[in-house]
Amino acid sequence: MVEFTLPKNSVVQAGKEHLSESRDGTIKRVEVYRWDPDTGENPRMDVYEIDLDNCGPMVLDAIIKIKNEIDSTLTFRRSCREGVCGSCAMNINGKNTLACTKAIEDIEGTIRIYPLPHMQVVKDLVPDLTHFYAQYASIKPWIETQTPAPADRERLQSVEDRAKLDGLYECILCACCSTSCPSYWWNSERYLGPAILLQAYRWIADSRDENTGERLDALEDPFKLYRCHTIMACTDTCPKGLNPAKAIAEIKKLIVERQ
Repeated sequence: MVEFTLPKNSVVQAGKEHLSESRDGTIKRVEVYRWDPDTGENPRMDVYEIDLDNCGPMVLDAIIKIKNEIDSTLTFRRSCREGVCGSCAMNINGKNTLACTKAIEDIEGTIRIYPLPHMQVVKDLVPDLTHFYAQYASIKPWIETQTPAPADRERLQSVEDRAKLDGLYECILCACCSTSCPSYWWNSERYLGPAILLQAYRWIADSRDENTGERLDALEDPFKLYRCHTIMACTDTCPKGLNPAKAIAEIKKLIVERQ
């Protein structure tokens, strides 16, 4: 059996403990991944104990409480707190999700929080999404047309055609699905991943777009599209309940049908 040895500076170590003086049943233990690139030290898991009687119901509330009341050095992203912006995507107890929509009461025992997996970490819970957004830009996420727009009205769409976008337009680009995908872990430099491919299909499926052929040409690539092996981890983890695997299958189907 092959054995792998990790570099010393990659091993996550035990970190600082911030324990509560109270020992009643409302105390919740939270373990948080910490890494500061400026120190040169190993990443670590810091421990915090919070009083749930004085905390909001979501994991993001616990993180904000830690930041505000216990350890101001903790770094993370958040914005809307309503499951709309995708900023607070992170790995919570082994599953990628949004901290703002993950209820504390749904987690038994210790809460363990890591940044999204298999991405470069900027600091603590903040992943580097530069490459992810560059891939998003590459699929041209806007309507492309060949004909001029009508002079007296917008480009209209039937109710039936509009319904084809359901399950696609709701994607918030949180990257939970892509960072749950083993194929994306190993081939992210060329494979677009489930989030971007779902977004690509959103524009292919839009009846107002007139560049379907060009879009399919751009995706017909052994790595961009066909690294997907229908593992379904993307669909399982999507915090919005979407089905990126189905969208990818629809793209493959369209490419086959036009041949």
